[in-house]
Amino acid sequence: MHRPQLRLSTPEWFTADDSTLNVALVYPMQGPAGIFGPTCEACARLAAEEINKAGGVLGKELRLLEVDGGGDPEQVAQDVEALVAAGVVQGVTGWHISSVRQALAPRIAHRVPYVYTALYEGGEHTEGVFMTSETPSWQLLPAMRLLSQARGVRRWFVVGNNYVWPRRTARAARRYARDCRGVVCGEAYLPLGAEDFHDVLRRIERTDADAVLMLLVGSDAVRFNRAFAAFGLDRRSLRLSTLMDENMLLGSGPEATVDLYSTAGYFASLADQNTMDFHGQYAGRFGTDAPTPGSLGESCYEGVLLLAALIERARTLDVLAIGAAAGSVSYEGPRGLLGLDGRHVRQRIYLARADGLDFTVLAQLDAPHDLL
Repeated sequence: MHRPQLRLSTPEWFTADDSTLNVALVYPMQGPAGIFGPTCEACARLAAEEINKAGGVLGKELRLLEVDGGGDPEQVAQDVEALVAAGVVQGVTGWHISSVRQALAPRIAHRVPYVYTALYEGGEHTEGVFMTSETPSWQLLPAMRLLSQARGVRRWFVVGNNYVWPRRTARAARRYARDCRGVVCGEAYLPLGAEDFHDVLRRIERTDADAVLMLLVGSDAVRFNRAFAAFGLDRRSLRLSTLMDENMLLGSGPEATVDLYSTAGYFASLADQNTMDFHGQYAGRFGTDAPTPGSLGESCYEGVLLLAALIERARTLDVLAIGAAAGSVSYEGPRGLLGLDGRHVRQRIYLARADGLDFTVLAQLDAPHDLL
C-alpha cells in the first residue's frame, strides 16, 4: 500500500499536469506514531478515491503524494516546502505531531491550503491552516469534569512526551483540574521513543494520584500501558488519554488497558449510520484484515474531505479566497455533517472506556461554551 519514502525528488510514478490536483499527504511512517501510519494512509486514500468517483475537485483528479511525517520536523518541512515551491502539490493534509506542523505552517500555509488533522494543543492561527480535530478545551476539559464527577478524581498526574503538544496541554490541564476542584500533583516528560518508565511509575505511586493523564504518542503510550499494568498501578489510578485509538489498544493488550479512558471525536465502535457506512466502505476497499480505522487514521479521511470542500467552495486554489469562503463550508463524513468555526471544525466529542481491544462509548461530552 505504501509508496517509497519521499525526500526532495518526486517518484517517477507521480506527475503533475492541469488535469490533476496534487496533495501532499504527510503522515508518520516511522517513530512512535508509525503504529497508526498505515491506517492514516488507507483512510486518506479511501477519501480521495470517493472524491474522484464523484467528479474530483474543480473537475480535476485528486492525487495524493505521500510524505513521511515521522522524521525530523525541519526535514519534513523542507521536503514539503520543496514540493510546494516546485508546483508539484497544490495542497497539504495529514496527521503529524505539532512540532512538524509548527515547522511546516510558516513555510507553506500562505502558498497552498493546509488541512491539519491531528488533535493538538490549540492556538494555531496561521492563514491558510485549517484544523479538523480536537483541542483541549473541547476534548480534555469536559472529560476531566465528567471523571471528577463520576469517579471522584481530584489528583492528576501528567505523563507526556517532551514537545509542544503535551506541555501546552498539561498547562491547560492544571487550570482544568482547579476548575474540577482538583490539582495536578505531578508531571513527567519523556523523549519520543521512551522505553524506561520505572522512575515515572515510582513518582506516580508516591503522589497517590487518582488518575494519570497520558499525553504520549503511539508506541510510547503502548509501552507505558504495559509498564503501568505490570507495576500494579492500574488497580490504584485510572488513565485518561486524548490520543488513544484501537490500534494502540491492540498493541497494549487487554491486560494493560484496565480502567483506561479515551476522549475523541470518533471511535470505531460508534453505531450511528455515518460510522457504519464508513466501515463498510473501508472494509470493502481494503478488506477485513486492514488496520482498524480509529480516530487518528480516520482524521486523515476528514482532512481530505475538508480540503476538497474548501477548494470547491472557493472555486480557486488561492489561499486568501479559500479562507474567506471557509465559514460557509460544510462536508459530511464518518463524524457526521460538519462545518467550520473560524479555521477549526466543530464536532461532537465522546468519552469512551477501553473494553479489551475495543472502546465502549460512555457519553457525548458537553461543549465548553465558556472556553474557545
